[in-house]
Amino acid sequence: MNVMNKVKDAIRGWLNIEAAQKRDYTIDETFNFETNAIKNRIWMRGDPEELEQFYKQLERDYSYFWSASPRIKIRKIHSGLPALMVQVLTDIVIRDLNGITMESRQVDWDEIARDNNFNEVLRKAVKEALFIGDGAFKLSFDRSLSQYPIIEFIPGDKVEIIYKRGRFQECVFKTEYKHNQKRYALYEHYGYGYIKNVLTEWGQNDPLPLDRIPQTAMLSDLGFGGYSETEQGIINGRFCMAVPFKIKDSTKWEYRGESIFDKKTSSFDGFDEIISQWSDAVRAARAKQYIPETLIPRDPSTGEMLNFNQYDDRFLMIEGAMKEGNQGQINVTQPIIPSENYLQSYITFLDLCLQGILSPSTLGIDTKKMDNAEAQREKEKTTLYTRNIIIEAIQKTLPALLNSVIKAYDEYTKKSSGDDEEVTIDFGEYASPSFEATVETVSKARPGKVIMSIEASVDEMYGDSKDDDWKAEEVRRLRMENGFMETQEPTIGEFDDLGGTAPTQDDYKQDDE
Repeated sequence: MNVMNKVKDAIRGWLNIEAAQKRDYTIDETFNFETNAIKNRIWMRGDPEELEQFYKQLERDYSYFWSASPRIKIRKIHSGLPALMVQVLTDIVIRDLNGITMESRQVDWDEIARDNNFNEVLRKAVKEALFIGDGAFKLSFDRSLSQYPIIEFIPGDKVEIIYKRGRFQECVFKTEYKHNQKRYALYEHYGYGYIKNVLTEWGQNDPLPLDRIPQTAMLSDLGFGGYSETEQGIINGRFCMAVPFKIKDSTKWEYRGESIFDKKTSSFDGFDEIISQWSDAVRAARAKQYIPETLIPRDPSTGEMLNFNQYDDRFLMIEGAMKEGNQGQINVTQPIIPSENYLQSYITFLDLCLQGILSPSTLGIDTKKMDNAEAQREKEKTTLYTRNIIIEAIQKTLPALLNSVIKAYDEYTKKSSGDDEEVTIDFGEYASPSFEATVETVSKARPGKVIMSIEASVDEMYGDSKDDDWKAEEVRRLRMENGFMETQEPTIGEFDDLGGTAPTQDDYKQDDE
């Protein structure tokens, strides 16, 4: 090492290189996780008035379209693209969910899932995690509503997820209450084997008694699953009644999830600006009629000129000429709209908004005018990648959730719980080649070879439309038509009944010789 350092010093001195000085850089974050979630929720709601109000309240002016206050009134249009992206991705994933199976507790899970309408709970979880970033499934019991565990999904802006050395510790669910014109915050700490409740006044850190407000008066701390606190320390329970869920890891906040809107809001803002400019150009390019004063429309009862309206009146008054032979012509003019330029800008910003997340063809937008099936599948690849990421997150989270649900149910009903059950989440295919295209491809790869058995052919052709007995009989008929004879294989006892002896290994050897 000393030799290497001397060599480096010699090279540095020969090139006259001075070592870089350490500097401190200060960068102020615009949003924390909660305010960023609020921003994403406003984009998801898709109300132009709310977007304008939010961006005008930002402390810094980033010259966003939605924060601008032009001197000339223009119509600001929101495309609705962010909400459409989330809804389409959610529908693609949930629609392809074929079923959830457990190894030995399938009956119990089916009852719990039916009671909670679990498909809709999962739909909400995927949707909220896509635009908020993450969240957590929360388990609770309420005898007035159900005898089964109640499964809820709480979005990330209302839950704090705590990790220690990269391992999940607890979820803190935040709920706001109002009582006697005061605001209170309830923090429910869900950890392994415990639920602890802390009530504070809004914006304060000092805990208050739970009976301070009627909404929390009936709550109490709870220990379960073998949880205990002793002088030697805390022994955690076997399971937790909260399971965090996220699709992507955030690049800004450690251990939190990332929204698909992050890094895209500037593109959404520019996309809305293009649409609004195009709409304003169309309105400004309405045909104008230059009409002499003597021909201008007037009120038939009073003779007064009708009030001018910028939207629906298309004429401008000009003075009638007094020269001889003037006939008072009406002249119509209309400016040319550069539609090609606006269209190119529209496609460019649309690509920026969808880049890396969704294919335009998934939304029914064909920007390249390619209509054949192969081209459509190629354009769907980006959607397929995002769909696979969401499915991987679901398959990683749901086994832990289902096992927590079953253990919580056993704890509630005073049953003994065993080890974790094996959970299988079955998803269908999306944007895959058709069966005809697959058969054609494999046939070309193996010309003249039989690539499918009779049983597989019948099963693929009739699927669930015929029962197993009918398909077995169809297989038998096809075998007979193809000249296959089905005979029973002779046994050793049959040779004895015929008065002979069964062949031995020596007989086979003699035949071979």
